[in-house]
Amino acid sequence: MTSPENWSAEVRLPRRRTRRVMIGKVAVGGDAPVIVQSMTNTDTADYIATALQVAQLARAGSEIVRVTVNTREAAVAVPKLRDQLLKMNVDVPLVGDFHFNGHKLLEEVPACAAALDKLRINPGNVGKGKSRDEQFARLIEIACHHDKPIRIGVNWGSLDQALLARIMDENAARAVPRGAVAIMREAMVASALESAAKAEELGLAGDKIILSCKVSAVQDLIAIYRDLAERCDYPLHLGLTEAGMGSKGIVASTAALAVLLQEGIGDTIRVSLTPEPNGDRTREVIVAQEILQTMGLRAFTPLVAACPGCGRTTSTVFQELAQDIQDYVRERMPEWRDQRIGVENMTLAVMGCVVNGPGESKHASIGISLPGTGEAPVAPVYVDGERTVTLKGDNIAGEFRAIIDEYVIRKYPARIEY
Repeated sequence: MTSPENWSAEVRLPRRRTRRVMIGKVAVGGDAPVIVQSMTNTDTADYIATALQVAQLARAGSEIVRVTVNTREAAVAVPKLRDQLLKMNVDVPLVGDFHFNGHKLLEEVPACAAALDKLRINPGNVGKGKSRDEQFARLIEIACHHDKPIRIGVNWGSLDQALLARIMDENAARAVPRGAVAIMREAMVASALESAAKAEELGLAGDKIILSCKVSAVQDLIAIYRDLAERCDYPLHLGLTEAGMGSKGIVASTAALAVLLQEGIGDTIRVSLTPEPNGDRTREVIVAQEILQTMGLRAFTPLVAACPGCGRTTSTVFQELAQDIQDYVRERMPEWRDQRIGVENMTLAVMGCVVNGPGESKHASIGISLPGTGEAPVAPVYVDGERTVTLKGDNIAGEFRAIIDEYVIRKYPARIEY
């Protein structure tokens, strides 16, 4: 029988076989891990402010960053943005997000296309009528000329109305017409697949295409991506659009993405959280990482297990220590990642009483069991399952951080630069 300490290590989720697309130096699809991406909310024309946010997102763990390119000023700023990032020693793939006027901007500012690693276009707002086909073709021609991959990103808030009307007419002619929700889902998938087929007809290689079909309802997203996954082998970008703020956005995104990832669907993800006013944009990166890590798909940073507390833990000491340690490892992780191999797999436990504290602590790389109400005022520490030291007094947090630092140096080998 498998022992508990090996349960997490034996997680092996299936991965759907897709084509491999290179976004700069980052591989999406094929046998590559699921990639985390995010998007800036600065005015791209202000390339200094945008560079600072791109750097913040990249350092938080975003492996691809998308920027809005909606004006000529923004397009002109993109090469400057790239240069600024290089000066800041930030090497992350940049994606340009184009709507309505992308063909014009890329024609007028070819240096913008050259500086980007991928173009994102929305088939629902490339154009209307005859101009739609012409402008779509021009975008594909530009992508081919600059050898850039594209994401064809369908969104139900801007679905191609001509395509939707066609599918509604076809549905009306059926002996048993389908409902409105089913038609919307069908139109989303059709828009993505027909646009991808057209792009290949125009000369864009199949390994330069990523698809997405974003909606804001969990069940719709799951149904659409299951259908899309069955009907193509393009890499798929997952994300619940307009997910919302705070816990609602986190829960909705997790509910949708976790189901699809569990089924092997999805090659890159974004958690589209609405930030609090003046809030930290990196929160969406952290949530995306935690979805992947808690599912056992990837490891990004040491996870801290902590009990929820109960009547046995009326003190807030363990809560404060858990928060302190979680903040500490995230703060140290960029340095650890650069200097140590495998440190992201370390696990930590901060427990509040003797009920589960010692047992949970033994299962972690490093664990501490704090005293609950009425328990002796001591905190045993376990390292790799063995009790090593007992902490007490007013500096438990500092002493526990020191134990973590020593463990990282001892346990994880230094990276060697050649």
